Amino acid sequence: MKAFYQLCILIGLVLRTHSGPVPAVMDKVEEDLAKDYLKKLYNMKEETRRTFGRTVSEMSEKLAEMQEFFRLTVTGTLDSETLEVMKKPRCGVPDVAAYNAAPGNYKWSTNKLTYRIENYTPDMSQAEVDDSIVRALKVWADVTPLRFTRIYSGVADIMISFSVRDHGDGYPFDGPNGFLAHAFYPFPGIGGDAHFDDDETFTFTSQNGYILFLVAAHEFGHALGLDHSRDPGALMYPTYSSRDASTFVLPQDDVNGIQSIYGPNPDKPVDPEKPDPTHPVTPDTCDANLVLDAVTMLRGEMLFFKNGLFWRTQPFSYQTEQHLIKSFWPEAPENIDAAYESPSNDLVYIFKGQKVWALSGYDVAKGYPKPLSSLGLSKRVKNISAALYDQHSRKTLLFVDDVYYSYNEDKKKVDRGNPKRVDDLFPGMTEKVTAAFQYRGFTYLYSGPRIFEFGYGRLLRVLNNNYFLPC
Repeated sequence: MKAFYQLCILIGLVLRTHSGPVPAVMDKVEEDLAKDYLKKLYNMKEETRRTFGRTVSEMSEKLAEMQEFFRLTVTGTLDSETLEVMKKPRCGVPDVAAYNAAPGNYKWSTNKLTYRIENYTPDMSQAEVDDSIVRALKVWADVTPLRFTRIYSGVADIMISFSVRDHGDGYPFDGPNGFLAHAFYPFPGIGGDAHFDDDETFTFTSQNGYILFLVAAHEFGHALGLDHSRDPGALMYPTYSSRDASTFVLPQDDVNGIQSIYGPNPDKPVDPEKPDPTHPVTPDTCDANLVLDAVTMLRGEMLFFKNGLFWRTQPFSYQTEQHLIKSFWPEAPENIDAAYESPSNDLVYIFKGQKVWALSGYDVAKGYPKPLSSLGLSKRVKNISAALYDQHSRKTLLFVDDVYYSYNEDKKKVDRGNPKRVDDLFPGMTEKVTAAFQYRGFTYLYSGPRIFEFGYGRLLRVLNNNYFLPC
């Protein structure tokens, strides 16, 4: 009967058509990893196959499908970006809907479900595990008619257990930092059950491990009948990203998915024309009214931040990737106010409230975050609205609405006579600066959905917000 069940094994992190060969130069371990990945998750049968008398690279076809799902550059080759995704702990259910048996057709026949916690992980107290499970189920109960009751003996609809390696369901776990958990879609027997790999380190709220609430909430989505989402801001995206469990609100994409199966919560009627604004919506580059939180360069790429997510792209490229901030920098804040790249030390600085973080690659630099006052700013400055490194003066400009501070990175202090009005340096810019960066000697100041381009000491053009970030 297991052939009828669709297994999901959660977790991970992150994220470009031609049919080409796999690179000849490749580490044997990496090659085996890629083959195993594609066989388990993309239904690859053989590396090559014969079709109409010619040999076709099935591996190349499956690589392209995987790249398309993760919104990578579709090349059909095992490039470093694709390999990096494959190395991340993630979900074991096929991402391509065509390989799912009757995708979207799994549904419980009743709204009253039971669950049972069969055993506990030693990583957390029993009370913490109980609380995590209750809150993870409540995520779905809050937006549907589903109601969950705990039982302490017998067989529940959702049986929850912690196991290691081969635990009797045909899908053995793989040890630390691999598949964190798996769950079965609604179905008689094992359907609905959720298993957690006890070789992982589960936590209550700490980021030094995997937050059980987040892992369980994702798995319960599958136990209720949801497939994976391609929306990187969704809980049902097939990779794990740390979030603040105490303030977590189910994203709108997940709400739409679960309500398409069970309908809305009758105790909380919602106007379908006006979705509940408390559920975060993943920002869209085609939104003409999009107001970005921050923009910065990073080693030749452009990063555009909005609501806990960011897009990364090459200048004037039509290819963009969207990720959760915490999928790249788990120790960074979920939302930011400003960001800039410092060419002097190859760091990106991000601001949130009265704190500043320095990012070195995927790590927060040692000693950060620091208070804004460490830059020599007055404690009366509550937040930075935009920032950029000025290539002409070799100073960092820190914007606070319609004024700016000139910060000398060599001397580690703010220049005398600051703050100054923004229009003193950028004539005609009388509006609040919400994001800023420089590119090829030109300065781009964002104010709401518009971009003001400055060069040669004057305002050159006013551009739409998607000038650099294509729709």
